[in-house]
Amino acid sequence: MAKVVGIGKQRFDKIIENDCFYIDKTMFIKEWWENQDDVTLITRPRRFGKTLNMDMLKCFFSVEYKDRGELFEGLDIWKEKKYREIQGTYPVIFMSFAGIKSHTFRDAKNDMVAIINETYKSHAYLLESDILSEAEKNFFKKLDEYSKDINANKNISSETIYRAINNLSCFLNRYYKKNVIILLDEYDTPMQEAYVNGYWDEIVAFTRSFFNYTFKTNPYLERAIMTGITRVSKESIFSDLNNLLVVTTTSEQYEIDFGFTEEEVFLALDKYELSEKKQSVKEWYDGFTFGNKNDIYNPWSILNFIKVRKFGSYWADSSSNGLVNKLVKTGSPNLKKTMEILIEGGVIEKRIDEQIVYNQLEKRENAVWSLLLASGYLRVVKIRYEGDFRKRYYTLKLTNKEVEQMFEIMIEEWFDNGSNMTGDFIEAMLAGDLYAMNSYMNDIALDTFSSFDVAGKEESRIRPEDLASCYDCKGVANGLSLNDSSNLYAMTRKSSRFYHGFVLGLMVDKREDYIIKSNKESGFGRYDVMMIPRDTENSNLPGLILEFKVINHSMEKSLEETVKSALQQIEEKKYDTELLKAGVKKENIRHYGFAFEGKKVLIGTDE
Repeated sequence: MAKVVGIGKQRFDKIIENDCFYIDKTMFIKEWWENQDDVTLITRPRRFGKTLNMDMLKCFFSVEYKDRGELFEGLDIWKEKKYREIQGTYPVIFMSFAGIKSHTFRDAKNDMVAIINETYKSHAYLLESDILSEAEKNFFKKLDEYSKDINANKNISSETIYRAINNLSCFLNRYYKKNVIILLDEYDTPMQEAYVNGYWDEIVAFTRSFFNYTFKTNPYLERAIMTGITRVSKESIFSDLNNLLVVTTTSEQYEIDFGFTEEEVFLALDKYELSEKKQSVKEWYDGFTFGNKNDIYNPWSILNFIKVRKFGSYWADSSSNGLVNKLVKTGSPNLKKTMEILIEGGVIEKRIDEQIVYNQLEKRENAVWSLLLASGYLRVVKIRYEGDFRKRYYTLKLTNKEVEQMFEIMIEEWFDNGSNMTGDFIEAMLAGDLYAMNSYMNDIALDTFSSFDVAGKEESRIRPEDLASCYDCKGVANGLSLNDSSNLYAMTRKSSRFYHGFVLGLMVDKREDYIIKSNKESGFGRYDVMMIPRDTENSNLPGLILEFKVINHSMEKSLEETVKSALQQIEEKKYDTELLKAGVKKENIRHYGFAFEGKKVLIGTDE
């Protein structure tokens, strides 16, 4: 009889004790131990068994489980006599940062104190021994007091927190006469939250010092493993760790220790009488590649499919995907165009830097693709090497059907707020109903724009002429270049990309009636958006020119003046030229100036 499939179980001992479905990954213990690396960082996408494997290591090595060898009986590691002898013989410190999802640095620091306190409490038996001084015993108690009253945390110095795990390692070494194994799961969750919520610099400085004391200047450390989704750049938090081995998704070590191989998945499908579903399961959930090993499946989706026996986006739906959503939504027109290529099943070629620098995600588009690859949303099709320095170019595509569906739904939701406001806006624009246009656009802005989307200097001005992109006949953005010498880009990158991309996104439903272009030359400059009717004789399809500007308070007193400036630019630069050449009559050309100030929008026309 097939074993019960338990969803969400991350404790190794509970899975074994309850005889739940488990794919044997215990040889990871031997591989890691024999590699003899002081500190190992292993990055894998979420829901790939990182936490379960870390708990497995704890159950195997920790003195807490010294009489629990039966947990491993029948598993591969128990066939190794040498390893049977070291099971349950090391003091182990186990922590997880998965729950540190704070909106402020102060809260993140408090959460870390709470985690350290729980770690200390798991070794409270030390208080009953004679190996601690009174001052050391008092620290146990004070840490607990601080954690119960977050307002008291201001009394804990950062230096004390930095040294806390180092000190605990010392206490355990005294008690057991043996160095400790430290396991830190989801080390990078605070990094991601800090980037999204705006306290990156503070968390980096804090974490760097904490890691230095915990992993480098810790004389009581035997071995350590950290897991996470991304490899945060060495310069950010690992600058002091010269004893760190980093294993990413492209590394050849531990290729099959996280995730399920195709052989393991197909055997499980046979066992649960789902053999006829193998090909569909492959289309939905295959596609991950670790090192040189292809056809790795996400365990979360496989377990859910076996239990529910229905296809669905289990892995993609198991998180809010908030960071990915924001990066794509607020990205350049070129990034959006590239995403459409991927969603339609195409491939792209990009340089990848596996060291993720979070504070460069908005500046360097390749950093976004690096993050998407590390997070499991993209897979490597092939690698091309170029030049004497062997630069690597990765051919990438969306991982599988589950990921494709996630992005399709994500993009649909951007323009679906439970109403038909976006369609109403376009119809009002074609009809020349300025009042309705302003009403709809401001409603859309309030419902859709966030402070993250429109962040930027107040004095910044959208200058799409500094950007170069074009919407082809399908309405797809197809190219973006930046004037690297322009300081303006640094000020306006968020607002210009967002407003430009957002309005263009509203237009795509009119692809059958219009050729939609952006930032093409016409007359004496570059217009922002032009809609050229495919039937130039149809008076119900006017030719449209749209110019966007963000208010510049040093030059303009109101949105009305900004609108006037936009319309004046259309006239002075003679943007009508391309429409006239296309056969649109002068009287059927309409100009619109868009002025933005945060979530406020004003649209005007020169008619």
